[in-house]
Amino acid sequence: MNKEIAVIFDMDGVICHTNPYHSLAFRDFFAVRNLAPTEAEFAQHMFGKSNSYIFNHFFNRPIVGAELLELEEEKEGLFRKIYKDHIEPIAGILEFISDLDQHGVKLGVATSAPYANLDLILSEVDIRNKLGSIMASEDVKKHKPDPEVYLTSAKNLGVSPDQCLVFEDSYSGISAALNAGMRVVGVLTSHTIEELPKCDLYINDYQELSYNKIIDLFQ
Repeated sequence: MNKEIAVIFDMDGVICHTNPYHSLAFRDFFAVRNLAPTEAEFAQHMFGKSNSYIFNHFFNRPIVGAELLELEEEKEGLFRKIYKDHIEPIAGILEFISDLDQHGVKLGVATSAPYANLDLILSEVDIRNKLGSIMASEDVKKHKPDPEVYLTSAKNLGVSPDQCLVFEDSYSGISAALNAGMRVVGVLTSHTIEELPKCDLYINDYQELSYNKIIDLFQ
């Protein structure tokens, strides 16, 4: 196959299985405010969502401006404190990324998380030097399921949307990639197949993936 392709990874639940630690951080964050969301509420209204959406939903009012920044820093600071000693990439992803890189595939990360979280994970998961595009929440005006982060990632990598394959684990993230006109692999760390939009492929981890299997998705 001669057509250049790009692979773009979400971060939470895709590079590392961070969602249980985000849940712990949010529980501490909400507990001091006498709120106690259920697991079902977290699954529906947290995974893959921006902090703006999460705060608006659980506080049942608009959270904007300085208040949003303050609350976001508090919650994400809790997450980084809880997670910093538990950073571990999902099985097989480092080998998979190396295989893609060796075959000349363009690589990017597009997360709804802030840069501080991304930097924490990339300090332990050694892939930064292979990434041609790195985007975090600070880089977009519209969050997933809006396609902005993926369309901009494609521009950064110098490819068109139909040349891109996205790895995502959440409904909003998969929707964002589909809205961008990209192929999608659903990573089943946070949801079942039935809970997600239709993807080109579903995986539990990366141990069975290779460049050749990815190329097949573009045939």
